[in-house]
Amino acid sequence: MKYSFVIPCYNSEATIKVVVSEIFETMQSHNELDFEIILVNDYSKDGTENVIFNLSNENTNVTAITMSKNFGQHSALLAGYSFTSGDIVISLDDDGQTPANQVYDLINKLEEGYDVIFAKYPDKQHNFMRNLGSKLNDVMANKLMNKPKNLYLSSYFVARKYIINEMLKYNSPYPYISGLVLRTTASISNVNVKHRNREIGKSGYTFTSLIKLWLNGFTAFSIKPLRISVYIGIIAAFFGLLLLIYSLVNWLNNPMVPQGWTSMIATTAILGGIILAVLGMIGEYIGRIYMSLNETPQYVIKKTSRDNNHEEK
Repeated sequence: MKYSFVIPCYNSEATIKVVVSEIFETMQSHNELDFEIILVNDYSKDGTENVIFNLSNENTNVTAITMSKNFGQHSALLAGYSFTSGDIVISLDDDGQTPANQVYDLINKLEEGYDVIFAKYPDKQHNFMRNLGSKLNDVMANKLMNKPKNLYLSSYFVARKYIINEMLKYNSPYPYISGLVLRTTASISNVNVKHRNREIGKSGYTFTSLIKLWLNGFTAFSIKPLRISVYIGIIAAFFGLLLLIYSLVNWLNNPMVPQGWTSMIATTAILGGIILAVLGMIGEYIGRIYMSLNETPQYVIKKTSRDNNHEEK
């Protein structure tokens, strides 16, 4: 059985060598020689590209890929998946916080018959922004993608190759890995692993990137937001009707009482805000449909250390 490790890299020149070394040590300690490591440089601003290509030159097990611009972690993962040849595909981070030396805990659980195993962190060491993003991601997956509440999603997971192949059929420029997994299989479980402190650097996730990722999941795998918009409209119309009835009764009881401009302006502002929010959500869906029909690329590979013909998506 062959194993494929896929690692999206962004500004990780100081950490990626340690991660790759740990993978080699772990696999060799299990007498496993049939494995490959796919390193995808997502247009880093430091020397990550040179580091991963040097690693590829030193080790035939390592393939280095560089993107033409920053497409995001999830697009980088799909780019790496397209190069895999293993029966089992392992996804992990480039910062060393996801323990590569515990990969067999996930693999052994997978061999119980599951399709995908996510690492679960009882004690997470991410910063506030990354933890906030994880919580929002979990809430969204629960509400919009029917994720089981006891299932924990993370960037460290192992999957069978047929799952990866199915995920690669997704051509939209707005990929969301957790959504692709959840729509492909229900045979998913967790294994507890130790989440390490970040020794060097800082997370590449910003508030803006987390919002973009959240929108990818929010709009790409469910039409529930549109249904919610309908419910909001019905509720707003109902309260508007109640306000109209209240104003009419108040006027009939005391015709001399002047009608308040404050309540009218407040009501108009609330209803206007709801309408704009609903139109914005519809516009987001339409815009993404247009971008998909316009064949906006999911990723573009600038160069790779593997000498073969490969098509970008």
